[in-house]
Amino acid sequence: MNMTNKLILPVESRMQGDLHVRFGGRLWETYHRKVARRPSPSLHVKYADDPLLLNVEMCDFIHDGESVNRPNNAMEIYLTELDNESPRLVRLIMKSVYENDKRRIRHIGCKRFGIQYLLKGLYTHNDLLYFHTQVKNSSNVPFDVDFITFKVVDKKVMKRTAMQEQVIYPLRAYNYVTRVNGSDSECTVFALPKFTIPDDKKLVVEMYEKQGGRHQSFEVVNEDLVRAETINELKVR
Repeated sequence: MNMTNKLILPVESRMQGDLHVRFGGRLWETYHRKVARRPSPSLHVKYADDPLLLNVEMCDFIHDGESVNRPNNAMEIYLTELDNESPRLVRLIMKSVYENDKRRIRHIGCKRFGIQYLLKGLYTHNDLLYFHTQVKNSSNVPFDVDFITFKVVDKKVMKRTAMQEQVIYPLRAYNYVTRVNGSDSECTVFALPKFTIPDDKKLVVEMYEKQGGRHQSFEVVNEDLVRAETINELKVR
């Protein structure tokens, strides 16, 4: 079977001939009794005596995004899911927003059961949106996050009419919070694909408590999205 989407790059190697690399799992996996098979993702590497590049950045979790100890001839892979944005730059932007920790928005948030969920800032760079959120726990009981959703829904739903929802999945999250202790607070920065919404719809961000009922949600309208602040790339590099 021919494998598609192969990435062929000259690299340094002590092995002679070609090297075939698989990313986890067996080459073929069998499911149930129908023997349905699928190939695992792979990278076909061609050997070169004198490679043009010695390092290839495949994922932004290889390093912390800092330039320290970063090879001069390293090459970054621009991922389609990030709209061809550099994973390293996306991480640096999220880290900068997180560390500056400024509250630019003061009218979006909710507070229930001693838990406050806020949208502190909304930023844009190229084709990505960055949501800076904060969870405050003023109670003595820790808050365990089950999951967080971003959904575009109708502002008004007529009786006997099904609500239409469009789920928007975050592409990256910096300091993703899974637990907020009592009398404590935590912040997270989400990177989402750029989008706008019609006037008759709204974005609902919901956070659910694991094995609990202190769920939180806040709403963002199109007027808030188009007012997203621009990220100065020079200040985060």
